[in-house]
Amino acid sequence: MTGQPEQDTTPGPAATDTAARTAVSVRGLWKRFGEQVAVSGIDLDLPAGRFVGLVGPNGAGKTTTLSMITGLLRPDSGVVEVAGTDVWRDPVAVKARIGVLPEGLRLFERLSGRELLTYLGRLRGLPADEVDRRTNQLLDVLDLSGAQHKLVVDYSTGMRKKTGLAAALLHNPEVLFLDEPFEGVDPVSAQIIRGVLERYTASGATVVFSSHVMELVESLCDWVAVMAAGRIRAHGPLDEVRGDAESLQSAFLGLVGAQGNPAGDRLDWLGGGGR
Repeated sequence: MTGQPEQDTTPGPAATDTAARTAVSVRGLWKRFGEQVAVSGIDLDLPAGRFVGLVGPNGAGKTTTLSMITGLLRPDSGVVEVAGTDVWRDPVAVKARIGVLPEGLRLFERLSGRELLTYLGRLRGLPADEVDRRTNQLLDVLDLSGAQHKLVVDYSTGMRKKTGLAAALLHNPEVLFLDEPFEGVDPVSAQIIRGVLERYTASGATVVFSSHVMELVESLCDWVAVMAAGRIRAHGPLDEVRGDAESLQSAFLGLVGAQGNPAGDRLDWLGGGGR
């Protein structure tokens, strides 16, 4: 820009060693609910600057794991570090560097979309003019400008998910955690969310994305971890985890030991319009 000092274009650490950095490091993570073991002593390193998929069947422990990683649920034991900082020793520092879109998102429903983002931006300590600038851009990109003055209580599921994503991105986090962000979202909203996430990871940031829809993970992610029964069954670049299987779905079924369901053979009364 005219009148401004020339910027140093030498790649910094975030640009030069992205592949070598670790966004999330987990060691010996355990969580029990009564007699039920939800997460069973997992160790996992998630690479920085990648679109990471955490996949598994319902009840695999994905949401519990993400909740512990993001400081929403205290583990029974284990250590979690995000960007080199211990989540449970310095939770304030970690939460300033991450964005979270949890499952079962709850928002302040008696605020409008714009009011909600403005409020959250100021809570993050951003200057008012910067909050306004970022809010305008996010509302525009996420196709929420037309509903920005409507109360959140009147938003559809897709609009809520997009608003939650805007809130998670507002402070420009280093790592973004998403738990089933496309569940219940219409195809148009899903495509918009997908475009924003691809732009975000292209800048060198990290997305950790939980889902049980293998086709979606396969189309978005370049690194995956497969979880079942509270344990990590496989992890690494998508091509390595998929191996010789024709799809991630096929590889996943083999990794979790899924068998063909014989129930269909026993339902001889089902179909044909009979009683």
